[in-house]
Amino acid sequence: MSSRLVGVGVGPGDPELVTVKGVNALRAAEIVVVPVMDTGEQGRAEATVVHYVPREKVVRVVFALNERSDRARREAAWDAAGERVAGLLERHGSVAFATIGDPNVYSTFTYLAQTITELVPGVVVETVPGITAMQDLAARSGAVLTEGTEPLTLVPVTAGAAALKEALAGPGTVVAYKFGRQATEVAEALRETGRIGDAVWGSALGLPAESVRPAAELDGAPLPYLSTLIAPPRRDGGRGGKL
Repeated sequence: MSSRLVGVGVGPGDPELVTVKGVNALRAAEIVVVPVMDTGEQGRAEATVVHYVPREKVVRVVFALNERSDRARREAAWDAAGERVAGLLERHGSVAFATIGDPNVYSTFTYLAQTITELVPGVVVETVPGITAMQDLAARSGAVLTEGTEPLTLVPVTAGAAALKEALAGPGTVVAYKFGRQATEVAEALRETGRIGDAVWGSALGLPAESVRPAAELDGAPLPYLSTLIAPPRRDGGRGGKL
């Protein structure tokens, strides 16, 4: 039988936001891999997974999750992680990889799957969708992501503030991921484009340290790296105005 690697989205942090299918996939796998940084602290994926599977079933694998400048180091870390997971597949046959949010949205799982398909001939790769941070923030803040014909643009601010400004100048809602380190530039872009009034940001959603605040309160203070922003467009047409 072919070995099987399943990327399971476990949501943004609240264990109650893992889908039933996600829980079933975690429990059905022989091993559940969770990504950790080389500093070794428990990540959100691991903290969520241990609500549903025994800790002895969880294997921690180091990824260069926060490495953006040193490409060689990042590539070496991906290769080492891929070798480790390939070894697990040889011994166990079915392995789940738990990732925060959704495995097909800015996820480490994408790079792992590419590596594994080269290392393990015939491996079957599947994904189980997860609730994203923008969905959770919309629910917790009351922000409406889209109406009618509005587009939705998702921008990782790690790509630079220019990409965010371009998106904010267009129509529809703009969501920014990973903007904590550039919070000052993000606030400036919101003000320049007239979007700051209705925008909200959040971090540590569903966790004890959760913060959900109006973007107008951004004051340049450092924010968690995994902060999420929702900037809706102006909606002046009343109910159904964007249909």
